Amino acid sequence: MLTRRNLIASGLAAGASALIVRRALPQEVPPVARPKPDGPRPTRGDRPYTPVVTPNGTTMPFRLVDGAKEFHIVAEPVDREFAPGMIVKCWGYNGQSPGPTIEVIQGDRVRLFVTNQLREHTSIHWHGLFIPCGMDGVTGLTQPGIEPGETWVYEFTIPNQHGTFMYHPHADEMTQMAFGMMGLFVVHPREQPAGPPDRDFAIMLHNWAVHPGTYRPDPAVMVDFNMWTFNSRVFPGTEHLVVRTGDRVRIRFGNLSMWNHPIHVHGHAWKVVATDGGQIAQAGQWPETTVLVPVGTTRDVEFIADNPGDWALHCHMSHHTMNAMSHSVANTVDVDQSGLEQKIRSLLPGYMAMGRDGMAEMQDMASMPGPKNTLPMMMGDGQFGNIEMGGMFTVLKVRDDITSYEDPGWYHFPAGSMARRISP
Repeated sequence: MLTRRNLIASGLAAGASALIVRRALPQEVPPVARPKPDGPRPTRGDRPYTPVVTPNGTTMPFRLVDGAKEFHIVAEPVDREFAPGMIVKCWGYNGQSPGPTIEVIQGDRVRLFVTNQLREHTSIHWHGLFIPCGMDGVTGLTQPGIEPGETWVYEFTIPNQHGTFMYHPHADEMTQMAFGMMGLFVVHPREQPAGPPDRDFAIMLHNWAVHPGTYRPDPAVMVDFNMWTFNSRVFPGTEHLVVRTGDRVRIRFGNLSMWNHPIHVHGHAWKVVATDGGQIAQAGQWPETTVLVPVGTTRDVEFIADNPGDWALHCHMSHHTMNAMSHSVANTVDVDQSGLEQKIRSLLPGYMAMGRDGMAEMQDMASMPGPKNTLPMMMGDGQFGNIEMGGMFTVLKVRDDITSYEDPGWYHFPAGSMARRISP
């Protein structure tokens, strides 16, 4: 007998089933697009927001179907170049690690198809978004795993939130996230605020253990990492951030690594305007030159680029601006290695003792043969010589009167504005 109670219960059950992630039918699945990181970037056009620029990355395209924005995300193995001379066998999304940045607007209906091309199950969690529990993407808790070859679909309305969020698996996290499965999920506000950014950048922070001479990250390492990346690139492979003098600049940082990162900018002070938990009222913002981005969080910072020049932007953990570090090497500062150097050179021609006077000479090793697929600890040349950095380091280039955001080259210092030598 169909009673009012049964009718209500069946209606609730039907509504609940619509809020549970499900397998997609083959005819539903949109084609996957793999835009190239060096391809053209979207312009503002008729968008009600400034498009996000993901340095060394891309924005995920979508199609509009029945009022919903449809995205197709493919979890798959990815070969990622950290910098010229080093290719890492990662896992990621749509041919990239991190995956392409997803951009939507507050209140959008989204339909996200996820195809698993790995050899083990996976899922996707929408980190920081307050969505129905059945769409939360935690394997075993809110859904079965997405098995190899399967496509599942997540569908929900973007809630009354805007800011920077993330997507990543909640399945075999130790391996899948260590291999680079993560991406940024940006929600623009429905009503644009006064003074929107002129430049909007998105950077994912991550750490890796890629042992010298190898290609695959080691997921068993918990603290002894040797590669530190902005969007899975290390300096000098990191793309520079080019802005025009007077631009309002937003930088969105996401951290799904195993370390906290104090990100420091030179020549400017920024304010933290949002976290993955929400927007920060103006009265709660204060200027600083270093923002701590803890593990599992995002931080949005904004500033006015009012100081022309080439400005360093980097993690202030000193060993996070190095590559391929070995933490078990003996400290040889002030140690006379001349006799030992000659003996080792008789067994290993070309050997060069390092570290007697400091570690800056490590950059000289950039031209020396080393283990295959392994970068020197310090890399990168500036207009005045070795920059002696690696890892989480890039350059904020602020320029007067530029007509495009292409890399303008090194800064030309006005006469009298540089430090100078006064004694030999």
